[in-house]
Amino acid sequence: MATCVSPAPFGQGEKIDWFHAAQHRYGRGAGGPQGDRPWTGSTVHSALYKSTGCKLRGTDGSAVKPAPILPAVSTAALIQVGSALEPQTADPWDLPELQDTGPTWSELDCRGKLLRVLISGGKLILLVGFLYLFVCSLDVLSSAFQLVGGKAAGDIFQDNAVLSNPLAGLVIGVLVTLLVQSSSTSSSIVVSMVSSGLLQVQSAVPVIMGTNIGTSVTNTIVAMTQAGDRSTFRRAFAGATVHDFFNWLSVLVLLPLEVASGFLYHLSKLMIDSFHIESGEDAPDLLNVITDPLTESIIQLDETVISGIATGDPAARNKSLIKIWCKTQTNTTVMNVTVPGEENCTSSALCWVDGNITWTLKNVSWTVNIEKCQHLFASSSLPDLAVGLILLALSLFTLCSCLILIVKLLNSVLKGQVAVVIKKVINTDFPFPFGWVTGYIAVLVGAGMTFVVQSSSVFTSAITPLVGIGVISIERAYPLSLGSNLGTTTTAVLAALASPGDTLANSLQIALVHFLFNVVGIALWYPVPAMRLPVRLAKALGERTARYRWFAGLYIFLCFFFLPLAVFGLSLAGWAALAGVGVPLLLLLLLVAMVTLLQSRRPRLLPAALRSWDFLPAWLRSLEPWDRLVTAATACCCCCCCGDEKPPPSVEMYDNPALSPPESEPSPAQGAGVKATHL
Repeated sequence: MATCVSPAPFGQGEKIDWFHAAQHRYGRGAGGPQGDRPWTGSTVHSALYKSTGCKLRGTDGSAVKPAPILPAVSTAALIQVGSALEPQTADPWDLPELQDTGPTWSELDCRGKLLRVLISGGKLILLVGFLYLFVCSLDVLSSAFQLVGGKAAGDIFQDNAVLSNPLAGLVIGVLVTLLVQSSSTSSSIVVSMVSSGLLQVQSAVPVIMGTNIGTSVTNTIVAMTQAGDRSTFRRAFAGATVHDFFNWLSVLVLLPLEVASGFLYHLSKLMIDSFHIESGEDAPDLLNVITDPLTESIIQLDETVISGIATGDPAARNKSLIKIWCKTQTNTTVMNVTVPGEENCTSSALCWVDGNITWTLKNVSWTVNIEKCQHLFASSSLPDLAVGLILLALSLFTLCSCLILIVKLLNSVLKGQVAVVIKKVINTDFPFPFGWVTGYIAVLVGAGMTFVVQSSSVFTSAITPLVGIGVISIERAYPLSLGSNLGTTTTAVLAALASPGDTLANSLQIALVHFLFNVVGIALWYPVPAMRLPVRLAKALGERTARYRWFAGLYIFLCFFFLPLAVFGLSLAGWAALAGVGVPLLLLLLLVAMVTLLQSRRPRLLPAALRSWDFLPAWLRSLEPWDRLVTAATACCCCCCCGDEKPPPSVEMYDNPALSPPESEPSPAQGAGVKATHL
């Protein structure tokens, strides 16, 4: 115990408890003078001097040197303080608070309130306008992809020998949907082939699964536009790829099951046979009523050309996809025509021979062009590829620009109380015990919104920036994406109901297969929280891409282009080549996944050498070497682009002995003299 001469409230020469004296001054608990550091000897000494005005003296009158001491507090208090002092790491997936830095409504005068209302209304109008242009640009982007690769997509569907291979059918569905950027278009091609008898329903099931995967690339590309901010990119890319992982995992489970048992085919056939379904009207146009005036003034396509190429129509191959005549009339008349032989006559009564020429009476139809289309390329002489590339560049530029402006406007509008209300409405669960119902309501909302916009790509691409800025959580975006998968299948069912009576059964069965595939996938990966693997995988990928942003482009290339093309190429070589390459790679991937799981959960079950991947080269177990390589490559490109610029002047450092402190006097940096510099 130390003594001191101190003013009130401590008596002169009175023995003082160091900790309580300092606590009297600061009113802090055991947390130290700053409330976040433990008390040490120096801090207690300083606090005691400030609170009492005394200097600590020992029993012999000498000054007491501050020592690292602990306050006289209970063990429970120390435990509580220790837990409070541990560094708290923020969860990167927590939704950010969008702070409103402007004045509140009550602080504004009449002029300020009127100005705020006008500005908010203008922002809302701009937001709706940019969203409209964003949806239209997606429609034009789909048309551009069809112009660039539509005929190639039709050619891919012609090889029935390849389509009989389930894996080949799967990747063909992925590639064709990537080429036309529309699962509805690729599904309609499949339906037309099934209706015409060129493709069996069993062979079409894997293709339908592939179209489900291919349509999820659009919102993943949209997420790439938010790569400027790491935290925003982390959430946006995870929110987009949760759709990808759901589709890939569903295919990974259901495709082998379908090949082994054909349960989707038999279940859909049972449903078709159980109901007396008649052909109906076309599927209703909802959002297209609003977007068609703009998109049809830019480009209009003849959708029958791709289906004609797929079904083997020789006349369709030489036709342009660009629609020139919007209004035509088909006339039919009876004419005498020549045929190769009498067996080709309409009937024996209407057949006669004139020398070596056989004549018959037939109905002949021809088309009369009445009204020309009114779009930008109706009178253009450019080929389909050139028009497609022009529209591809313009639509991508418009899409990215609108998306950036939408995000800026949302960040500006969704602040303060507005953001709080929206977050509560979207992300809050129902009260106990009905909290589990919230996710299923979100599934229905996603299905309904997709039915309204008639495109899962449009809906998922629209919610991706909302996930990025933190308005929608990943956990809520997941059921919304599942609902969008269901919504796009309901529009396919309605479209199939508009088919002619003779092809209605097959068309509707394919649409029901698509619907059942998504329903079974949702039953697998959503009801049980432990089975929601797509959310965990998407978050892991989001963390990786936030740290290495170039990895996002590599992911898109590998999953949607390289892997499908590799499987398709091996399928062309036959089952032997596909099995010889695919089976060893698949076994290797399963082994790596199993060892990685055991390393994190049960490392004692593994040999000492396999408890970590440190025995592998760095480039095989880490992305750091690849990141350095990519950084060096981009820096080299920047240097090549800015080669004429002079480098900044370097700063040279050297020791100046004249300015160095004497050896006997310790300096803050031991053994280091004062540095002098010159440019």
